[in-house]
Amino acid sequence: MSQFMKHVIKNKISKSYLQFAKLTNIQARHLNLLECHSKDLLSQHGVTVQKFKIIENAEETNNLLNSFDVEEYVLKAQVLAGGRGKGHFNNGFKGGVHVTKERSKIYDLIKNMLGYKLITKQTPKDGILVSKVMVAESVDIKRETYFCIVMDRNENGPVLVASPAGGMDIEDVAVSSPELIKKIPIDIFEGISDTVALDVAKFLDFKGPLASVAADEIKKLWEFFLSVDAVQIEINPLVETADNKVVCVDAKIQFDDNTQFKHQKVFDLDDTSESDPREIMANKHNLNYIAMDGNIGCLVNGAGLAMATMDIIKLRGGVPANFLDVGGNVNENQVYEAFKLLTLDSSVKAILVNVFGGIVNCATIAKGLINASKKLNIQIPLVVRLEGTNVSSGKKLLEESGLRIQFASNLDDAATMAISSIKN
Repeated sequence: MSQFMKHVIKNKISKSYLQFAKLTNIQARHLNLLECHSKDLLSQHGVTVQKFKIIENAEETNNLLNSFDVEEYVLKAQVLAGGRGKGHFNNGFKGGVHVTKERSKIYDLIKNMLGYKLITKQTPKDGILVSKVMVAESVDIKRETYFCIVMDRNENGPVLVASPAGGMDIEDVAVSSPELIKKIPIDIFEGISDTVALDVAKFLDFKGPLASVAADEIKKLWEFFLSVDAVQIEINPLVETADNKVVCVDAKIQFDDNTQFKHQKVFDLDDTSESDPREIMANKHNLNYIAMDGNIGCLVNGAGLAMATMDIIKLRGGVPANFLDVGGNVNENQVYEAFKLLTLDSSVKAILVNVFGGIVNCATIAKGLINASKKLNIQIPLVVRLEGTNVSSGKKLLEESGLRIQFASNLDDAATMAISSIKN
C-alpha cells in the first residue's frame, strides 16, 4: 500500500481521495530507502556522489577515521524523514546533521545520535530511533540545483523536472517562481537524448565544460531510473562544487513494489525499524493494515469497501481502530492472521466483519473466523455482515459454531450494532 494512501486513510479523508489524487497528481509510493542506501545504489550505477561510510556503533569510530581521512566531515542521522538538520534528539542533543573538521569531535557526535530518537517536523511526536549515522566527505558547494525523474499519470510515463533553485522545497518554487521549473515528458523508447540532457544542464545554469559533465550525470540518472524500475528519483540538491564537479548530495528514490521479484537485493535494503510491527506482520501475510485511533476493529475485503466501512462507523458516531483489507484471494489462514492483528490492539473493544463476497468465498471467511475466535479466545463483541458468494453456507457455519455473533443485514446496521455493543 502506498504511503499516500496510508496518509489518506489515517486522516480519514477517504471520500476525497480520488479527486485529491487527480488534482495533485500524486504518484503511488512504495519502497523508500535511507539516504545512505540510495547513494550506494547511485554510486554502483556510475552516478557521482560524495564519499561516505555508515556507522552503527560509536565504537567503530577509530576504525572509520583510520580508513576515511577527508578535510571536512558531515555526519547525518539516517531516518526516513526530512528536516534532520533542524531536529533534536530525545536526549537533548541538537541537530541530526553536523559538519566538522575536528576528527576528535566525531566520536561524541555519533555517540549523541546513535540509539536516540530524532524529532523533526516530519517524524512522529516521539521521534524516530537512529540506528545508523552516515559519515561523509563534506562537499564545498558553490551552487545548488534540483533534478527529478518521476512517473506521471497525466503524461502516461516518466517526466523530468528540473530547477536551478535547488536546496529548496520544489512546491514552493513552483508557486513563487514557476519560470524556474522545467518539466519534460520522456519518451521511454527514446529516453533522454544528448541534446535534451545538455539543454537541461544549461537550464540548471551549468556553464562551459561543466554543462557537458552535468548532462552526463543526467543521462546516468535516467539509466539508473530504468535499471531499477524506480517511480521517482529526486536529487535535491544536485550541486556544482567549488572545484568544478557535479555531485548528487542528497537523494530520494522510490520503487515500484511490483518489481520486487526483479530487484530483491534492492528490496532487502528496506528498513522496517520505523514501521508499525503490525503493518510488517500484515505485509508478511499479504494483508493491508493501518492502525488508527478508534476502538472498533474492522475486517473487510476490498479497499473501497474498507474505507466506506470506516466512513459509516464515523457517521454513526463511532471511531474505527484500523483499516484492514484482506483482499480478494483471502484464505482461512489469512483470516486467522487478520484477527490476530485486530486482537493485538488493546484499544479494540468490538470487531466488525464486513464482507461482500464476489471473488471472496463467504464460507472461507466463516471458517477462518471460527478458527480465529476459538484459537485466540476472542471475548469482545463480534458483528458480522456477509453477502455474496456462498453466503448461506457461511452464515450456517457461523450459526452452528456456538460463537456469540451479532448478524447484520446491511452495513449501516453493522456499524450501529458495533457501536452499541461497546456502549452496552
